[in-house]
Amino acid sequence: MGCCPSGAEQMGGCVSISSRSTCSSRSNGETASSSCLWMDMIRHKRRRTFSDHVTTLQHLSSVPNRIFTNGRSHTSCIFTQQGRKGINQDAMIVWEGFVAEDVTFCGVFDGHGPHGHLVARKVRDTLPLKLSTFLNSRESKQNASSANCCRNVKFDVVDPAKDPSAEEKVESLWSQAFLKSYKAMDKELRSHPNLDCFCSGSTAVTVVKQGSNLFMGYIGDSRAILGSKDNNDRMMAIQLTVDLKPDLPREAERIKRCKGRVFALQDEPEVQRVWLPFDDAPGLAMARAFGDFCLKEYGVISIPEFSHRILTDRDKFVVLASDGVWDVLSNEEVVAIVSTAPTRSLAARIVVESAAREWKSKYPTSKMDDCAVVCLFLDGKMDSESDYEEQGFSSATLQSNHSCNAVESDDGQNVEPYLQRNFTVRSAEDNDHYSRVPIDLEDGQNAGSEEQNWSGLEGVTRVNSLVQLPRFSEERPRP
Repeated sequence: MGCCPSGAEQMGGCVSISSRSTCSSRSNGETASSSCLWMDMIRHKRRRTFSDHVTTLQHLSSVPNRIFTNGRSHTSCIFTQQGRKGINQDAMIVWEGFVAEDVTFCGVFDGHGPHGHLVARKVRDTLPLKLSTFLNSRESKQNASSANCCRNVKFDVVDPAKDPSAEEKVESLWSQAFLKSYKAMDKELRSHPNLDCFCSGSTAVTVVKQGSNLFMGYIGDSRAILGSKDNNDRMMAIQLTVDLKPDLPREAERIKRCKGRVFALQDEPEVQRVWLPFDDAPGLAMARAFGDFCLKEYGVISIPEFSHRILTDRDKFVVLASDGVWDVLSNEEVVAIVSTAPTRSLAARIVVESAAREWKSKYPTSKMDDCAVVCLFLDGKMDSESDYEEQGFSSATLQSNHSCNAVESDDGQNVEPYLQRNFTVRSAEDNDHYSRVPIDLEDGQNAGSEEQNWSGLEGVTRVNSLVQLPRFSEERPRP
C-alpha cells in the first residue's frame, strides 16, 4: 500500500432534473424548490447503480441555472478558448441555486494527459454532485424529525459578533464537505470502467458562495483571486488560493517521503516536476491532482487545500482561471481587465483574449495553453439585455448562452476545429540528454509567506503539464 492514500468512501450523487415539482407532503399546491427535490432524492435508500449515475449525469444539461459553456448566468460569465496543443482540456462551471437558493458553486478544471479533457469534464459534472450529496445528507439527518420535506438546506452566514464559535463551526462543516467530496471523486475516477486515468488527470479550483461566506477547495495550479477595493477606493488583487506545484517545499517533502522524485529538466530549470522512483516519467508539473494514479503511490494526492473568507462590501468579484491565464497575466492585470470591461458579461472573454495576445507577444514560438475563466460578481448583478445588444448579441444567443443546453462530443469540443493533440508528452529520445536540476528545500525557510504570494511562471515551458508517459521499464532504482 502506498504511503499517501487518497481514496475515500464513495458517495453517490443526485440532481434535480426539473425546476418544477410538487412535494408529496404539501397540501397547498406550491411549486417545490430545488432543495426539496434534492432532499427527496437523497432519502431514497436503494443502492445506486452505475446506470443510475449515468442517467443522472445525462440530465445535468437541463438543470436550471447551471452553465458550463461560454456564456453568462445571473451573477457570472464564463469563457474558454482552445490553445495550440489540440483539444481543449479545460472545463468550467457556474451553478446558481446550488443546494439552496442563495448558494452558488463555481469551478475551473484543467486536464492533462491523453484523456485529460475527459477527466476535467467528468470532475466538472460529478464533483458538485458529491459536494451537494454530503451537505444534504448531513442536513437531512439533522432534520429527520421535521415534517416539512421542503425545508431549504441552510448554512447560516457567519456573524462572529453574535456567536464567536459560528465561524469555526461553519468552516469545519465545509472543510469536511470539500475533503470528503474530493476524495470520493478521485476514488470514482480510479474505478471508472471506461476512463483511463492512470496517466491523465485534472486540477480543480472550486468556490462556493453563500451570502457573505466564500468557501474554497482546490488542488493543482488553477487559481482563484478576489477583486477588491482598498481604503483609497482603488481596485486591488487578492490571491485566494495557492498554486500547488512540486517546488513548494512542503509539497516536495511529502513527495520525497513517498519515494517520488522532484527535479527539473535542463531546458526548463524553473519547472519542477514529479517523477516515478524508478523511471524518468511522467514529469507531472503539479503536486496535487485528480487522477494521475501512476503517481498516487508516490506523493501526488487529491486532498484539497481549504480556506474560508468572509466577504465585505469592498469585495467586488472573484475570478477563477486555469494556468494558461496565470502563466502570462498577473493577478493585478486580471483584476484591471475585469473591472474595466465594457460589460460584465464580456469580462471572462476579454481576460481570455488578453491572455491569448500575451502568449503571442511574449512567447511567439511556444504553443499557447488552453484558457478558461469564470468571473463571479459578488453583488449579484449582471448586464441588462440592452447592453448585450450593443455588443452585437442577439436575443436568441442570449437565451442559448443562459440555458446552456449544449451537447459536448466525446472528444470534448463542439464549436471549434482543433489540431491533433500532442498530449503534452515528449518522446523518450527527447529526454535522454536532459540533466536534472534538483529542488533545493533549504531555500524554503519562509515557505508560508512565499505560498501566499505565489505567482504564475514567467516562462513558456509551463505549457506541458506532463512530459512523458511512464514506460515502466524493467530497470529498477539503483541502491
